Amino acid sequence: MIPVISLEGELTATDGRRGKGVFQRALLSMEMLQKEKLFFGTSITVTTENYLEVTSEEFLSHLASLGCKLVFYVEYVPFDESTEHLAFRDEHVAEMEQILEERREQYKKMIFLSFPGDEKALDGCMAAGRGFFHIGPDGSAEPCPFSPFSDRNVAQTGLRDAIASPLFRKIRDARALGWEHTGGCTLYEHRDEVKKMIG
Repeated sequence: MIPVISLEGELTATDGRRGKGVFQRALLSMEMLQKEKLFFGTSITVTTENYLEVTSEEFLSHLASLGCKLVFYVEYVPFDESTEHLAFRDEHVAEMEQILEERREQYKKMIFLSFPGDEKALDGCMAAGRGFFHIGPDGSAEPCPFSPFSDRNVAQTGLRDAIASPLFRKIRDARALGWEHTGGCTLYEHRDEVKKMIG
């Protein structure tokens, strides 16, 4: 089990999306994990506005100094037309791939993963406990940040029960993580089918 702490970039970007003080609490959590010598990572939603900052040497060196060993880059999925400008286009995907190749060479002690960019190499989506799952602010265990459906709460049931939830099992058994999609999040595109699995 690897703890992964969500950021949007530095202080302004993170607090702007997640609330005042979240960035400092995230850094404090990283410092505590480093003190305990635990392997941990961060998850960053990349958009057309922040991808250069969050892949910069300055930003990654800061994470490395805090003991972060794993960086998940998750491409932004627009939920309405007003945010479509934040979603990657083909040229951004190609540039991101090139940047990550360079960063993997520079930061040998860090693991970099990109979603959905690396899904083909990983044989499909890693959500719903196949490789990771998302814990919402209220403790809800969700397949991924873009599929906010839940039938378990980690605060009430604990991590082991959450990862073995009926919803996660149904998603994996239905091979939903390999469903056809046009890009972005598979489960978000098939959210109606996922909703029907809760019961």
